[in-house]
Amino acid sequence: MSNQTYKQRDLNAVWHPCSQMKDHEQLPMIPIRRGQGVWLEDFEGNRYLDAISSWWVNLFGHANPRVNDAIKQQLDELEHVMLAGFTHEPVIKLSEQLVAITPAGLNRCFYADNGSSAVEVALKMSFHYWRNSGKESKTRFINLSNSYHGETLGALAVGDVALYKETYEPLLMQPITVPGPDCYQREAGESCHAYSQRMYEHMEAALNEHAEEVCAVIVEPLVQCAGNMRMYDPVYLKLLKDACERHGVHLIADEIAVGFGRTGTMFACEQAAISPDFMCLSKGLTAGYLPLSVTLTTDNIYECFYDDYTTQKAFLHSHSYTGNPLGCSAALATLKIFAEDNVIKQNKRLEEEMRTATMHLRDHPHVGEVRQTGMILAIEMVKEKYSKQAYPWEERRGLQVYRHGLNNGALLRPLGNVIYFMPPYVITPQQIRSLAEIATKGIDHATDY
Repeated sequence: MSNQTYKQRDLNAVWHPCSQMKDHEQLPMIPIRRGQGVWLEDFEGNRYLDAISSWWVNLFGHANPRVNDAIKQQLDELEHVMLAGFTHEPVIKLSEQLVAITPAGLNRCFYADNGSSAVEVALKMSFHYWRNSGKESKTRFINLSNSYHGETLGALAVGDVALYKETYEPLLMQPITVPGPDCYQREAGESCHAYSQRMYEHMEAALNEHAEEVCAVIVEPLVQCAGNMRMYDPVYLKLLKDACERHGVHLIADEIAVGFGRTGTMFACEQAAISPDFMCLSKGLTAGYLPLSVTLTTDNIYECFYDDYTTQKAFLHSHSYTGNPLGCSAALATLKIFAEDNVIKQNKRLEEEMRTATMHLRDHPHVGEVRQTGMILAIEMVKEKYSKQAYPWEERRGLQVYRHGLNNGALLRPLGNVIYFMPPYVITPQQIRSLAEIATKGIDHATDY
């Protein structure tokens, strides 16, 4: 069948995520037949370099033989069993390995299906902990401006990207939103470290005022991904962790997008040498194969729920596919690749290639900033460079880069006027250079330069 046949069948039945479906009258979707490595291929043989890892999930390329084999082997043994009252080897092994590689003290693993669900678990568990502890005044959460934590109602409530949240505001609990340490906003000549440290003062003030009513502070460590890939310095996390301990408030680290090597370390919290009270993981956990998430927490929090059934202190949250054996097997294969291939070290070469390949864009008259944290690189298009005046969102300049990318064999789905690279770790230096060239010409076209 041709691409066109699949496009029409799709439009007759499918409602796509994060999309205005009317756009597809002018911007036809692309039916994908197969994936291999960094490439996606449609039904007419056109190939697209997956520069964004299919929404940040694919770590080791499409159709990775080692992950494939792990899932196939598990499929012949056990496809699924409920995790209430039952267990299985993959979930035990995965939990043991996650406890071993995450920051110290995160010794308990609670599984769900996706990133938003992992955040929901952390929010509910934190609130419930304080309730079990007799501190029922703690019912609120502190978040950062420009943050994003998912689309379910709890996760949406503690985010701060109006595009996703504004419509549903009447349904949402109200967090205490603190100005974030987004270093794009720093003064000329000010270091990211100094700016992040300065902006922390807002958090300290909020904790001083509200600690008695706050369950937890939730942050995306180092990179606010859906918030236009805005970045900040690890010093903020260190200051925040110290403050949470002083004020008796939990710290939730949402590492759903930034975990598993994206920021240059296995987990972003490592760069601040902190251990949060909760760490939420998903996306790269299964190398982009199957829906799976986990919320890790401490023995102290676990023990607060450990009591006779009649006390009604148990955490009764559940999902049908919690700890699915196939997903756990994919995750075990993912962790094995990290260990055997020394991925974090190997990525340093790719990080430097991304930096070098885009260096010229720092002087582009319509690029306000090229920023990078590990394997995440973002290019912010602006109307006026020195004032960082943004293009009106209605002009959809990023969409023009996206179209250019597709026409030249690259998937570069933008975040507004921000073009970013977040590729699979199997990308080659030459492919990075090619991607940078395509992005440059797309930006030139979109900005009439």
